[in-house]
Amino acid sequence: MPKETMTPRERWLAVVRRERPDRIPMHYRATGEATQKLLDYLGLRSTEEMFNRLHIDRNAGVGPRYVGPPIPPGEDMYGRRYQEVPYEGGVYRECACHPLAGYETVEEIERDYTWPTPDWFDYSGIPGQVEGAEDRVISGGGSEPFLLYKDLRGEEQAFMDLLLHPDVVHYCLEKLYGFCYENARRIYEQIPGKVMVTSVAEDMGAQDRLLYSREHLQTFFFPYMKRMIDLAHQAGAYVNTHSDGAIREILPDLIEMGVDIINPVQWRCKGMDRERLKRDFGERLIFEGGVDNQYTLPFGTTGEVRQEVRDNFRILGAGGGYILGPCHNIQAVGPPENVVAMYETGYEEGWL
Repeated sequence: MPKETMTPRERWLAVVRRERPDRIPMHYRATGEATQKLLDYLGLRSTEEMFNRLHIDRNAGVGPRYVGPPIPPGEDMYGRRYQEVPYEGGVYRECACHPLAGYETVEEIERDYTWPTPDWFDYSGIPGQVEGAEDRVISGGGSEPFLLYKDLRGEEQAFMDLLLHPDVVHYCLEKLYGFCYENARRIYEQIPGKVMVTSVAEDMGAQDRLLYSREHLQTFFFPYMKRMIDLAHQAGAYVNTHSDGAIREILPDLIEMGVDIINPVQWRCKGMDRERLKRDFGERLIFEGGVDNQYTLPFGTTGEVRQEVRDNFRILGAGGGYILGPCHNIQAVGPPENVVAMYETGYEEGWL
């Protein structure tokens, strides 16, 4: 087995800078239940031990500490309340109270609702969060406001608002993006030049098509995303955009806005053929993810997992520009053997 010559930080930077790493980096994302299942299977006590055992390239996230007004029990600072929804192997928290659901006009929201502000947070502890993380990728800032808007209004109402209440959508997104922008700016200010990657995300794809019309994306999504992308680049950070689903149609738009990394590459979705993605966009986008989480990881054999990793290296990794990982959160319904097979194969066969 070759010997590692780079830290996770150096390895990741080599990929995004189109240089040659010692091996292909690997990232991790999973539900808490899936992580515990994997720890139990490996006989380990901590995620730190798990990352070391599987050679996962960890990052270090930074962020402020909440010091704002007291939050009522069971709520968050936006006034959302949650309920636990069980599924096979675990529990998800779903928003069950939508604070802005009953409003019809911007004036009503302005009169009755208090928007959170970055002034409710203490950013002074951020420099200490990067101490001891010199060998890791530092992530911080970012945005995914329409996901939050859907919680505030209710999912059905949020989609209807795009047609019926565009003024409400713009007003709320200005508030939500305004918070994200100032929050990111203050994070960057605390550790100048040290944040390496910022997530500017929105789920814009379904299994077989876009979730929104191009007109709505260009009106309600792209201008706000562009502001965040420009801010991140000004701070010296790369931009990782997470969007599930069939999003090939808008990859040129994301590239034009300045997105550097696309995640999670759900290649089983319509139009997301890996060969064509690499051929058409591989020189302008870094691909992160690519190991299928709808069939292969939860229901496939270890042999199928290993072959998919090899295929991703051959296709998405051709000439560089690839970071191995799952297509979204690893779920507890799948066998931990498959997760181990993914990372073991990635480590064994990802040397360059």
